[in-house]
Amino acid sequence: MEAHLHEWANLLLRWAHFIVGVAWIGASFYFNWLENHIERLNKREGIAGDLWAIHGGGFYFVQKYAVAPEKLPSTLHWFKWEAYSTWITGFLLLIVVYYMNAGSMMVDPSVADIGQGTAIAIGLAVLIGSWFVYDGLCRSPLASRPVWLAATGFALLVLLAWGLSELFSGRAAYIHVGAAIGTCMVGNVFRVIIPSQRDMVDAMTAGREPDPAKGKNALLRSRHNNYLTLPVLFIMISHHFPSTYAHPWNWAVLAAVMLIGAGVRHYFNIRHLPERKVWILPAAAVATAAVIVATSPQVQDWRAGPQEEGESVSWAQVQSIIDNRCVSCHAASPTQAGFSSPPGGLRLDSDALIETHRDAINRTSVQSTYMPPGNLTGMTDEERAMLRQWIRHGATDD
Repeated sequence: MEAHLHEWANLLLRWAHFIVGVAWIGASFYFNWLENHIERLNKREGIAGDLWAIHGGGFYFVQKYAVAPEKLPSTLHWFKWEAYSTWITGFLLLIVVYYMNAGSMMVDPSVADIGQGTAIAIGLAVLIGSWFVYDGLCRSPLASRPVWLAATGFALLVLLAWGLSELFSGRAAYIHVGAAIGTCMVGNVFRVIIPSQRDMVDAMTAGREPDPAKGKNALLRSRHNNYLTLPVLFIMISHHFPSTYAHPWNWAVLAAVMLIGAGVRHYFNIRHLPERKVWILPAAAVATAAVIVATSPQVQDWRAGPQEEGESVSWAQVQSIIDNRCVSCHAASPTQAGFSSPPGGLRLDSDALIETHRDAINRTSVQSTYMPPGNLTGMTDEERAMLRQWIRHGATDD
């Protein structure tokens, strides 16, 4: 029952996180699109520009004020709870999936010999420390040099990805980089964007002229959030694809994909300008192809691979490895604590199912060492080598 409730907590939190995340990202994309497409040739006194749009069978007319209207409207809509809810559900999901299962989801003895408590403490420190480092950079002289600020921030993210990959399992390293980015994004909303907007409203209520500098600072942080969106979305879905986080150079793979994502976002941010720099999308496609090639298996496919030296493997040996190292989770009724159903619906509790999932075994336990997670069941290098022999050349009594 405990495993069943844990699985439902995972599902419901993941669902809620997805819903509010879509709302936050959707609002971010819309307002950045609005800022980029406002017609600024129609400036009037106090108006920075306007825009006509059609959607849902109706026409919309939007105006942006240079600073603020003369009179505060009776109803003013704020956009903040989408961001707060995304972070809260994400943090709760981090607890349920990773911190409550740190022994299998975070700690990997083949990576670093650390305890579960140490791993959790490092994870929490990363979330807190990332915000203070990022906010300090934004308040430093680098703030007046956006290119250098972006380059420094990216370099620190790559350093964080590398450092975490030396301490955690690949999957935990990825998700903590994503959580650090998400913390900085929600910190921008909570500590900069909303306070700046509240200060403008308070100034109007008190009859003072709002400070335009605070509005510009809020817009800058909103831009940062916009560029970080695609990297975070990639990290959110990456746990389905061990060829990324389980790669020996997983931190470099993540760095490349983050850079590609930010580049694609940049194209869509500037495509309304006369010089759209259309080369960005082809360059992103080429870079993505390079990542795909770089992460491809270093061995030839088992169906066409040449015979290699090594002892032959019997089906009984293969079956024994799977039974001892995999079936405790991947069975109709898992015996491993924390599982009420086989992960990913993948079962290996029969000869036919083992053969059916041959490619999956190859990806997760031969080409990478992701499975078993944290090597809970103690699969040895010799056993992985036996599985490699079987996958490439079959068993002697197949």
